[in-house]
Order: sequence, then C-alpha cells, then structure tokens
Amino acid sequence: MANDPRAVQIAHSLVRWQWPDGGWNCDSSRDARHSSFYESLATFWGLTEFFRATDDKTVGAAVDRAAELFLRHRLFRSCHGEDVVNPRWIQLHYPIYWQYDILQALRVLARAGKLKDSRTREALELVESKRTKEGTWHAEGRFWHLGPVSAANTEVDDWGGRGSNEMITLNALRVLTASGRL
Repeated sequence: MANDPRAVQIAHSLVRWQWPDGGWNCDSSRDARHSSFYESLATFWGLTEFFRATDDKTVGAAVDRAAELFLRHRLFRSCHGEDVVNPRWIQLHYPIYWQYDILQALRVLARAGKLKDSRTREALELVESKRTKEGTWHAEGRFWHLGPVSAANTEVDDWGGRGSNEMITLNALRVLTASGRL
C-alpha cells in the first residue's frame, strides 16, 4: 500500500505537519510549544514503516527528527531535568491503544534503526529489569477503565492483565534482541 497515492499523500502531509521539535501535536493553543508523545509515537511508527517500504528521503528525514524527539528525552525524561515525565510511561502496557510507554517507544525506535543510540540505555535497562525469573514480562498497567459493561464501556477482556503477557514478552524480546542485549 505504500505506493498508493493516498498513502503517499498522507505520509507527505504528516511530514508537513511535523513540529519543529520533531513530533506532532493537535493542540490548537497558541501557547503550545512541545509535541505530544502520545500523538507523536503512532505517527513516528507509521512514517517509519512508510520509509522502510519506500525509501522516501523526505519521510526518512522526518523519521530521524521524530526519533530525536524521543531520544532527547531518553524516552521518558523531562527535557528540563531528570524528572520522569509520567510514571505510567515506564510501566508496560498491552494493548497500547493511543497511549505511550517505553516498550512501545523502543519497539518503534528498533523499527527505525535507532536502538543502538546510547540514549536508549536507561529505557532498555528498565525493560530488562522487569523480566520475571521465568523469562517473561507482565502487564503493569491498563489504559482503559475496567468497570460494569455498558454501551460506553465494553472492554471486558483483561488482555493478559494477570500473569505473563505474551505480547509484552514478544515485544521485549524483539527490542532486547535488536539492541544486542540478547
């Protein structure tokens, strides 16, 4: 689908909409100055896959700028110091939905060929530290509200909320392998 004119148009539109700091943000406030990690990660992933499929140099440059946004923050640190931007970002989640966590960011950086950057070290160490003695990983949080089933809340599957989570384990193994740690 990468050569479909509609996919090309979307990719090039996303490149035009990229913020100066390398990410994306739909905040319409004139005071907004920083991209949203939530809105940037999925966009970064999509453009990474488009670039891998097409070798479009314009998109490749946008992928590099997006990677730099995450790397500059070491995936979860404030740009103004050592503070963790959001403690939920260092928890592992599945499914990720539109949210953000370090494992998903590492996964996209791996797809973009940026995992060897030294600024990924701390995030990789965090992922490694969460491995159980059985060699698997667990979901540490959920992004959706579990409550009574209703028209507004139909999420009834726990998506591996107890015990080992196969998708988190798969993605952790992918990331650690790509980084040369396995």
